[in-house]
Order: sequence, then C-alpha cells, then structure tokens
Amino acid sequence: MSERRVIVFPPSETGGRQVDVDGEILGTAYSLHDLTVLLRDAGLPNWDEVDVAESGLIEWHGGGPEVWKP
Repeated sequence: MSERRVIVFPPSETGGRQVDVDGEILGTAYSLHDLTVLLRDAGLPNWDEVDVAESGLIEWHGGGPEVWKP
C-alpha cells in the first residue's frame, strides 16, 4: 500500500469526505474511524486510527484528520 496514492477530499456540505485510492473512489468517511475501516478494506489491515491520522501516505484536502464537517 505504501506505493498507492490516498486522497481524502474536503468535507461535503452534508458532511463526510470522499476517499480515493489510486483514482478509485472507496467511499465516504464521516470520521477517522470510518476512514480507517475503508483503508483496511483496501489493504491496510494492521492500521489503526492513530496510524491513519499520522500517515504520510494520505493527501488531505480541505483540512487534516481532525476535519470532518464543512
């Protein structure tokens, strides 16, 4: 997974952030927990919320891991 590109887009007006891995939309995350689950399903089974929040692999748009609402 370290060679894959992960983008977390800005929060939508209704809440939640679109998550994209290598140009493929994984879904919408409404919290760091949701994002962690989506990434585990994409091949990061040993990551927890702290790993996700601190990862240099994730490109955060519109705010970092603490921003989930517009």
